[in-house]
Amino acid sequence: MKGLSLIKALNGNTGIDHVLITVTGSQRDVHGEENTIELFTHGRSQVKNGVHYISYQETEISGMEGATTLLKIYTDHVILVRMGQVDQRQEFRIGERCLSSYVTPYGTIQMGVRTTSLTVTRTEDNKWVTGVHIKYELEIDGQWQSANTLNVVVQGDKKNGH
Repeated sequence: MKGLSLIKALNGNTGIDHVLITVTGSQRDVHGEENTIELFTHGRSQVKNGVHYISYQETEISGMEGATTLLKIYTDHVILVRMGQVDQRQEFRIGERCLSSYVTPYGTIQMGVRTTSLTVTRTEDNKWVTGVHIKYELEIDGQWQSANTLNVVVQGDKKNGH
């Protein structure tokens, strides 16, 4: 899969800035019950050909321990790529329904998302992405499952001199 080679290429690039990443995801199901998880981790951030890349390792908290998540941030959409225990490539485009496969060791699930809100925040000089905020509706096998939010906050990593 293309995503894996891209992740390997980015991880091997010395031009990557080490960052601290906070990922908060919430999900409200058909019964109105809300579930929220929050992950604090170190990651990497790079801009290449006008596309901003953020990568980090998933942990046990997210239920995807051993997977690497890569966010490819364009001016008008975001692509999320996961490789490892699960394989996924999901596009978030405002007002569009995007389909993908979520591949697990137990089988493949067909998913669809309809993005209702997508905001990318950047540094004042517009060089670095400091946050990605996505609201979307999730469906599995064509059936509505939940209303979701994904918030990713990126900060310089003082420990590594940034």
